[in-house]
Amino acid sequence: MGTDDKLDAKADQLKGKVKEGVGDATDDKGLETEGKADQVKGHLGEAAEKVKDAFKKN
Repeated sequence: MGTDDKLDAKADQLKGKVKEGVGDATDDKGLETEGKADQVKGHLGEAAEKVKDAFKKN
């Protein structure tokens, strides 16, 4: 299950980057903000997985 969670986090980061880029290109501040939020969600998910991995090693 950990691998799926890591992939989901990366997918959120990528999806957010695309949304942010499209929002910037189309001058859609709402979409740009949504993209940034998706990226943050992905980074937080990735950090959570790193913490889980650290505890599994001990």
